[in-house]
Amino acid sequence: MDRTHGQTERHEQPTGGSAPAAPTAAATPAAAGPARVVSLTAGGFALTVNPVDGSEIEPLRPGTEPARPAKRAAADRAARAAAARPPVLPGPAAPARPLLEREEERERLVRLLGRGRSVRLTGPSGSGRSALLDAVADRCEGLAPDGVVRLSGYGQQQPGELLHALYAAVYEADQQRPGRAELLARVREIGAVVLLDDLEMGGSALDELMRATPECAYLLAATPDTRAPSDDSHVEEVFLGGLGKADCLELLEAGVGRALTDEETAWAGDLRFASEGLPLRFVQAAALLRQRDELNHHAEDDEEEEPGVFEERPRDAVHVPLPTLAEGAAPAELLASRVSESARAALRIACALGGELPHHAHLPALVGDTHADTAVAELLACGLLTPVGTRYRLASGVARALEEVGYGDTASEEARTAARHYAWWTGHASVVPERVAAEADAVLAALAGADVVAAVLLARTAAPAFAASLHWEAWERVLRSGAEAARKAGEVAEQAYFHHELGVLALCEERLDRARAELETSIGLRGALADKRGTVAGRRALALVVDGETAGAAASPPLRLEAPGGVAAAGEAVTVATPAAAAPKAAPLSKAAPVAKAAPLAKAAPVASEAPTTKVAPVAPVAPGARVAPVVPVSAEAVTRMTPVVPVTGRSDAPTTLSEVFEDAFPLNPKPAPPAAPRPATTPAPAPGRRPGGRRLVLLAGAGALAVVALGTVVSLALSSSDSAPPEQGPAVSSTPAVTESATTTVNSGIDPAPEPPVSAPPVETSAPGQSAAPTPGRSPARTPSRRPSPTPPKSPPTTPVSPAPTTADPSPTPTVTGEPTPTTTTTQTGTTTSVSPVTDR
Repeated sequence: MDRTHGQTERHEQPTGGSAPAAPTAAATPAAAGPARVVSLTAGGFALTVNPVDGSEIEPLRPGTEPARPAKRAAADRAARAAAARPPVLPGPAAPARPLLEREEERERLVRLLGRGRSVRLTGPSGSGRSALLDAVADRCEGLAPDGVVRLSGYGQQQPGELLHALYAAVYEADQQRPGRAELLARVREIGAVVLLDDLEMGGSALDELMRATPECAYLLAATPDTRAPSDDSHVEEVFLGGLGKADCLELLEAGVGRALTDEETAWAGDLRFASEGLPLRFVQAAALLRQRDELNHHAEDDEEEEPGVFEERPRDAVHVPLPTLAEGAAPAELLASRVSESARAALRIACALGGELPHHAHLPALVGDTHADTAVAELLACGLLTPVGTRYRLASGVARALEEVGYGDTASEEARTAARHYAWWTGHASVVPERVAAEADAVLAALAGADVVAAVLLARTAAPAFAASLHWEAWERVLRSGAEAARKAGEVAEQAYFHHELGVLALCEERLDRARAELETSIGLRGALADKRGTVAGRRALALVVDGETAGAAASPPLRLEAPGGVAAAGEAVTVATPAAAAPKAAPLSKAAPVAKAAPLAKAAPVASEAPTTKVAPVAPVAPGARVAPVVPVSAEAVTRMTPVVPVTGRSDAPTTLSEVFEDAFPLNPKPAPPAAPRPATTPAPAPGRRPGGRRLVLLAGAGALAVVALGTVVSLALSSSDSAPPEQGPAVSSTPAVTESATTTVNSGIDPAPEPPVSAPPVETSAPGQSAAPTPGRSPARTPSRRPSPTPPKSPPTTPVSPAPTTADPSPTPTVTGEPTPTTTTTQTGTTTSVSPVTDR
C-alpha cells in the first residue's frame, strides 16, 4: 500500500516487468496485507524479525534445534545458478558475442581446475573476464561432486559473507544462518569448482577463504590493481591480455552486422593500437558504427520525402562521418548523446547512485516513462553497461566521462527520488525479501545520497527485508546509515530502533562487546521516551549478552598462582623460589651491634620431600666497615615465611601520645615470652637478605643507644660540676669554660667497633676538700652547671701555674698540662657530644 496516498499496488512480477504501481482506483488499507514478520535461526538463537517493534531474540528451546542440512540436488543447483544470473531484459534477445582468441586460456583453466588447483585470472576491465568464466563454467560441470558455484566478489573485502553465500548455494538451509563454528565445519565438506568474479580482496583474507574450503578449486577473476595472493597460497596466475588485429576486426563486424569498408578497417586498426585490443572498446565501436548507419540511413530516406509542417528534421541532410580516434577510445559521451531520452534519464540515475543501475522494473516509476524498461537493453548493446552478479552497472570509465559532461548535476535530486521510491517499494508486503536483497547495492547507494528524512524512512523499511533475506552485511550497513540519519534528523525513537537492531545483529554474530554497547544505548534512548515494550525487549537481549559473557568466562578461566601443596600453612604467605646453589657464609657482624636471636618460626605443614642442603666453607672475613648480609644455605626448594608482627603490650588501638609509643617499645612489665614450639627436624632456612627477628633487633639496638647516651650525659655533668682543685699527685689541668655546642662530634654508626680504653693503673682516690667523687651511673649530679662562662678560673694550688684562657673564636676547650703527668687516665667530656646511631634492620 502506498503510505502517502493510501492506495494499493499490483503484485510484483517474479520474472521481470514493471514495479508495483499505484492504480487509480482506491482500496482499503488492509489490501496491502499484514506486516512482514519472519522467523529465523541464527546459530543458537531464534530470531523474529518484526518491522514494527524491532527484532526479538531468544535462545533455542530444547528440541527445536535445526537438523543437519542436506546438500542440494543437481537440478536445484542449476535453478539457483540461473537465478544468480542477470535478469532477462524485455524486448528482442540480443545476439551472443563470440569468444575470440580465448581457446588456449580456456583449455588451460579447465586443465588446472580439473587437477584441483586454484587459479587467479587477471585482466584489465573490459578484457572479457566474465565471458571467459561463462565458457569455463560450461566445461567444468562434472569435475566436482557439488558442481559449479558462481559467486560475485564485488564489494566483498572479507571472506565471511562469501562463505555464507557458498553455504547457501550448496546446502538446503532456508531461513537458517549458522554460527561461526558450524559454518566452518560445513564448508569444509564442500567439494565444488567456485567461480568468483570481480574479486576485490587478497592477501590474508583470500588465504582465510581458501583455508576454510580445502576441497574447493577456485577460479578468481580480478583486475591488476587487486591485492595479490600471499606467496604460500599456491595460486596459479593467468594473465588475460587484449585481442589481435584480426580478432578485433571480426568482433567489430559481428557487432555491426555487415562487412567493414576500407575506411572503417583502417579506423579499427588505429583503434586497436590505442585501446590495446580490449574487447569492450570494440563493442562500443560497433555501437558507434550502428548509430552512424542509422543516422545516415534516415538521412537518405528523408531526401526522397518532403518534411511535414510539424516535423523538426532539417531539410538538408548531413552525412555523419566516422568518429575520431579520441572518440573511439573514450566513446561514452558520443554514445550517450545518440541514445533515447529514457536511456539518458537512466544514465543520470546511475550516475547519482554511484554507477548502480536499478532493476529495469523500477525505471518506469523513476523516469516517468512507461517504456523506460527497454532502456537497459539499449544501454547494454552500446557497451555502457556491464553485468555484475544479478544486476547491471556502468562500465569502467563511463561514470567519470558522463559526470564531466553534466550528467551528475542533478545527482542529489535523483538520489532523493530513488530513496523515496525504494522506501515505498521495500516496505510493500508483496515484495519478497530475496528481491530486496538483489537490489541491495542500489538501495544502499540511494540511502547514501538522500537527505536525512528520506534516509531514515528508507532505512526503516529496508532493514527488516535485509535481515529476513540473510543478507546481513547490507543489513548492518543500512542500520548504521539509518542511525546516523536519525541522529541528524532528531528522530530519537528511530535512533533507538536502529541501535537495538545493531545490538541484536552483533549478538547473533557473537560480538558481545558491540552488542552490549548498542543495546545499552537503545535502552537509554527508549527509557527517555518511556517506551516500556521496547525497553523490555532490549533488556531481554542484554540478558543474553550477560549470559554469553558468563559462559565465555567459565570456558576460559584466568590464570591463578597457587602455592604448592603441603608448604603453606594457614595465615602464612609463602614464596617458592627456584633451586639455587648455596652461597658462602659471610663474616659475622661487629660486636658493636649485637644481633638478637630470632624467634622460632611457626610450625609449618610437613613438606612432602625435603631437598638436601649443601654447605660451603666460609671465605675470609671482609674488611671492617663493610656490611655484608648473612647468607645461609639454600635448599632446592627455598620457602620464605612471613609471620605477622604483634605489639609487645597487646594494645588494640594505635598509640596517640609519645608516652604510649615508648610504653609499646619498652614496657614496664613485659609479658613473658611464650614457650617456643618444638623445632621440626629439618626447618627451612630463611631466604638470603632477610635477617630473622628484625623487630626485636631494632628494639634492643634502640635501648642500647639510649643507655649509652644517658651514661655519657651523666658523666659529663658530673665532671663539669666539680669546684675543688685537682689532687697534688695528678697533673694540674685547666680548661676553658664549658660550652653547650662542640665543634667535634664523635659518631658511632653502630657497625664500627667501639674503641676500647687503654689499659692503665686505677685512678688515685682523692680526699682533698672540695674534690667531688666520681659520679655514679643512674644518679643525678648535685648541681647543674651554668651555661654561661665563669668570670674567674677555678681555684688551683699556688705551686701550679695556670695558663690563661684562649682568645680564639673556637669554643672547644683546650686543656694545658704542666709538670710530669702520672699514669692516671682522666677523660674530659665537657662540651663534647657523643651520639650513637641505632642499628636498623636493613
